[in-house]
Amino acid sequence: MIVGKQNNNPSKGFTMPDNTTASAPPPVDARVASTGGGGPTAEQLALRRRFPTAQDLRARARKRLPNFAFEYVDGGAGGADNGIARNWDAFGSIEMMPRYGNVVRPPPTDITLFGKPYSAPIGIAPIGGPGTGFPGAETYMAKAAQAAKIPYTLGVLSAITMERAMEIAPDVAWLQLYRFSNDEHRIGLDLVRRAGEAGINALVLTWDTPVRTTRPREVKSGIMSPFKLNMKLRMDALSSPHWFLSMMKNGIPRWLNLRPYMDGNVGLEEAAAFMRREQGGAFTWDEIARYRDAWKGPLVIKGVLHPADAERLVSLGIDGIFVTNHGGRQIEALPASVDALPAIASAVGGKAALIVDSGVRSGVDVARALALGADAAFAGKAFLWSLGALGGEGPAHMIDLFKAELSATLGQLGCRTVEELRDVKRRHPGAWSPEDFTG
Repeated sequence: MIVGKQNNNPSKGFTMPDNTTASAPPPVDARVASTGGGGPTAEQLALRRRFPTAQDLRARARKRLPNFAFEYVDGGAGGADNGIARNWDAFGSIEMMPRYGNVVRPPPTDITLFGKPYSAPIGIAPIGGPGTGFPGAETYMAKAAQAAKIPYTLGVLSAITMERAMEIAPDVAWLQLYRFSNDEHRIGLDLVRRAGEAGINALVLTWDTPVRTTRPREVKSGIMSPFKLNMKLRMDALSSPHWFLSMMKNGIPRWLNLRPYMDGNVGLEEAAAFMRREQGGAFTWDEIARYRDAWKGPLVIKGVLHPADAERLVSLGIDGIFVTNHGGRQIEALPASVDALPAIASAVGGKAALIVDSGVRSGVDVARALALGADAAFAGKAFLWSLGALGGEGPAHMIDLFKAELSATLGQLGCRTVEELRDVKRRHPGAWSPEDFTG
């Protein structure tokens, strides 16, 4: 059965064929999706040999980053990172049945999402304070995404402004917002205004942070709330020339999007106090409707796992939904994001684009997500690992790995296009079914 087939409205996702039994198109042409028309460069091949997977980048990052930086980007909720492991295991359990005889060249990976062309159904997920993991992260990721033509979601808690992000990545930059509800959402709605004036391509509201939670690995590494750059963290930073030199080049990460609302004082401790005072809670249904009215571009809600919530969001005119458990970083008891996807795809029925986030580490994972009804799959940790391993060159290499493996996976499954993944037969043992939500 095909789960979550999309309609033909390009503003809601990529276009899918109406008749899955139609005659097959001819074999794909000679386009090589991973390089935009030509073979991989010598530099790409060298990096592929040294770091052929995201896990290789993770191992390298662990060696090169300060302990607090690696624990920040790699850890999750709970003492054993069970939520992260559940995400990974869920993807690994999904099998897809190949068909042979039609594909003779690496298939293309390009899609249209919210009416805009992208080179692949792959994106960089919003990350809060990525500069803690590697200073300059936002700039490096934005440049790589623009060059590769994949979506880049700038978190509002970033060391570059949305305006600067649009200068770097005008074709692909999205913006993520948390809830700033004081004074009738004065700050939140002004951020929306600025996003519109800057030309941001899509706005993402994070919904799955109703309360603050503890991430034990961060706490053990010395990262405290409220944040203080104590002596332990300073000595840890000095132990990593890789991280420290990038900090000297790019500066100590500050939340520059919020500078206008902080009287220009974006010091670390002052910023932490500002967030405790001004930000918190999850957007209510009425507030989502209010932001829908205020924002005229594509609006995406991040943090949906229940199909009834997805249906109600569609009724409010939401254009896209991030199916995610926040990377296993909020509470370890949540379902794996990809296990929640089929029921949501069935409920939404193509009326909004679906983006899977949490646990995506490879092009095969991207293919699995799309076969189950997603329009795209975004990753966060994989890109942070790439920075920790390779510095500014890392995100471009991670994108290359994703695209090359996705194209190879399409070919191995017998798919001539990304859209044909919906026709792939698969087994998904951990999936939540619509029946799980009845009664």
